Amino acid sequence: MAKARTVYSCTECGGQSPKWQGQCPHCAAWNTLVETVAAPPPTRFQTVAGKGSAVRPLGSVDARKSPRFPTGLEEFDRVLGGGMVPGGVILLGGDPGIGKSTLLLQAMAAIGASKKALYVTGEESVEQVALRAQRLGLINAPVSLLAEVQLEAIVATIGSEAPEIVVIDSIQTAYTEALTSAPGSVAQVRECAAQLTRLAKQRHIVVIFVGHVTKEGAIAGPRVLEHIVDTVLYFEGDTHSSFRLVRAIKNRFGAANELGVFAMTERGLRGVANPSALFLSQHGENVAGSAIVATLEGSRPLLVEIQALVDPVQGGMPKRLSVGLDPQRLSLLLAVLHRHGGVETAGYDVFVNAVGGVRINEPAADLAILLAVHSSLTGRPLPAKTLVFGEVGLAGEIRPVQRGQERIKEAAKLGFKQVLIPNLNKPKQAIDGMKVMCVDRVDQALSILRE
Repeated sequence: MAKARTVYSCTECGGQSPKWQGQCPHCAAWNTLVETVAAPPPTRFQTVAGKGSAVRPLGSVDARKSPRFPTGLEEFDRVLGGGMVPGGVILLGGDPGIGKSTLLLQAMAAIGASKKALYVTGEESVEQVALRAQRLGLINAPVSLLAEVQLEAIVATIGSEAPEIVVIDSIQTAYTEALTSAPGSVAQVRECAAQLTRLAKQRHIVVIFVGHVTKEGAIAGPRVLEHIVDTVLYFEGDTHSSFRLVRAIKNRFGAANELGVFAMTERGLRGVANPSALFLSQHGENVAGSAIVATLEGSRPLLVEIQALVDPVQGGMPKRLSVGLDPQRLSLLLAVLHRHGGVETAGYDVFVNAVGGVRINEPAADLAILLAVHSSLTGRPLPAKTLVFGEVGLAGEIRPVQRGQERIKEAAKLGFKQVLIPNLNKPKQAIDGMKVMCVDRVDQALSILRE
């Protein structure tokens, strides 16, 4: 088989050069030329869309939904949008040792009962994978193993074995002989992912890539890798904690920003049925500086404890530190608290934390942050079993948030007795055992809690 010709393409302008240069000859950018496979010259019968492509009216396309199949892990299915779709390509990234291989091995063992599953390992031997399966109690799982990193050999095995789901662990270890660059380079990762993605679409099989992450937490390799695949998942969590979070960053077959919660045990990962319990207070009694907020992770409402600590400055500039929350948002909220609530924090260090390692990006936590800061400053705890949510504007107004009813119902399930919410989120019907307090401005919320 003749070796494919390679060229060097610029990642900035797309220009090509027959040899590597430090500076792109087209746009003059430095260190942007990467090795790629040169496209063969098109024949007179080929079109841009591919040989045999034809224009079709939109109305003539049969837009049927692809049937999904479950993975056997309910939390994993939730993140995927209900299960896996034939022909779908999934990218799972996470820190080393977080449990990516464990999660996929458990899923493959469950899927293997009804689907033909192939686990391709490029980082471990098949004996090492078998040892992990033995620890998890999955040694007799109907899963085929292949220790291979060469793309051509992997594709040939997929053609001969005809699996319905394939795991590539990991995409950074795969390489193609068509390129001379080392495995894990931008060119190798992009070319291997592109070929396997085309194979998945042609054969209607599910392909799952395990991806390494950089020290900044982003998936290693070219950014185009996340654009090629259908679903991008991040496996998060502290290696010193038993809890793990799987978050969907992109999903063509379901809702993005969906969250799955797992607990790492001796027998592998187990789904957490009530994740709100992980993020709520474990205090025996009410303490100052704590507020409970209902945040949305995809379609799931989660109750999270927001903790604040306000302490007089011990010399130097006041510190503003937040964990799991936007630090710039914290500075903005403290300014609103001073201007429209009459609470001065200029001479204090302010520390805010979202309990449980969860990250809150939506503004629904604004009101809870303000009340937690005020509670810590005054030393007065909020009333027990009180839920707070609402977005705070620069003019001191409290704005409504989406899906307020679902947040309140989740709190009611967990035994909360009252909620402090924006006036426009007031439920149309009374909720049994729940006292609803509605406010329009920050000073109103502070006055209610002072009573």
